[in-house]
Amino acid sequence: MTAPVPHDDLLARVADRARRRCPDMPPPVSERALADAERALGFPLHPLLARLYREVGDGGFGPEYRFFRLDGSEPVSETHGPVTLAYRRRREPHAKDPGWFWPEGVVPVMTWGCGMLACVDCRSPEGTVLLFEPNPVDGDWADAWFLDAHGLAQWLETSLSGRGWYAYPGADDSWADPEQALSEEELDSVDLPRWGAEARARAGRGQD
Repeated sequence: MTAPVPHDDLLARVADRARRRCPDMPPPVSERALADAERALGFPLHPLLARLYREVGDGGFGPEYRFFRLDGSEPVSETHGPVTLAYRRRREPHAKDPGWFWPEGVVPVMTWGCGMLACVDCRSPEGTVLLFEPNPVDGDWADAWFLDAHGLAQWLETSLSGRGWYAYPGADDSWADPEQALSEEELDSVDLPRWGAEARARAGRGQD
């Protein structure tokens, strides 16, 4: 008996949720489009992230503002990406901020609004999911990075269950069931671990 491929069940549930609740999402990308995007990035996507784009859709599904498109030549949009341009632009030096950095291999995949981004570390075995939260930063961009989930599979499970820190009573989000949202008391207790030291090291910045 052939063993199931890891994450098959999870992907099937994500795809089913996407079909039912995100009817306008684009179709999945082709194998060639995926290869082109990875060539533009300069590294492979995390395997589970690649399967989302190959088997579910080219963005347009998931919580809040939905996953970005994977590739394209249009200017970066807060709600549509694409991933390739969003990553490459953030890896560039900032002319007015010499302290700016972005960690290598960490791709933005979704916005939460107000400049906040969900990102996947494509160099980690599990596909660590990170929160980039620029609003409280005062000079040190390491302060913008937080660990959201140790792996993309865990993050997807949480999004399906409606138990993420971004799910709250009254949230305008059709992805998860609102009755499973965190209570205000639970939200107040959420304290994501910091990931700034790792982000700085990945960007090759040391302790500048």
